[in-house]
Amino acid sequence: MKKVKKQSLHQQVKDNFEKSLIFIRESKNYIYFISVIFILGIIGGFIYSSQLSFLDEILKNIIQKTTDMNGLELILYIFNNNASVAFSSIVFGILLGLIPIFYSITNGVILGYVFSKIYNLSGFSEFWRILPHGIFELPAIIISMALGLKLGLFFYSSNTWKEFKQRVMGSFRTFIFVVIPLLVIAALIEGLLITYFR
Repeated sequence: MKKVKKQSLHQQVKDNFEKSLIFIRESKNYIYFISVIFILGIIGGFIYSSQLSFLDEILKNIIQKTTDMNGLELILYIFNNNASVAFSSIVFGILLGLIPIFYSITNGVILGYVFSKIYNLSGFSEFWRILPHGIFELPAIIISMALGLKLGLFFYSSNTWKEFKQRVMGSFRTFIFVVIPLLVIAALIEGLLITYFR
């Protein structure tokens, strides 16, 4: 009897994961749009870094907050921070998709600014150290922002209420079965790397 229940749960997870992947494919135009906005933010943050020195205080506070954390605390901190951004991107996407666009621009600008600081210190050679941090994290965040944007634009459909329900269901299913696992992996990698290189 236990074996049947286990198989049933496994099948449910598999079905929901597959439905999430289908929903992501159906949302590819939103993902492309958010990705372009994010990349433009990175370029802007890099080019205009001299005008963004106020970000130093934000980055300094983050560093101070995490300096004394052990590996597990750091992993949990990274996961909670990323999951909050991803979740709020979807939830507040209902406001015409404005919040996900704002998040995309600001996160891109901050990353571009960080790239500029690294470049000024050691050139492009040290960029490879950042890449492992974003392999799983960035796709998860971008997908969440894209789904938030898609959710906020439901009113363009012919059957708005039906489309709204479908987009809410698809977005939160994807959050649970795709975004959360990606963020768990991202937090583990990032937390362990930071701890190792201290």
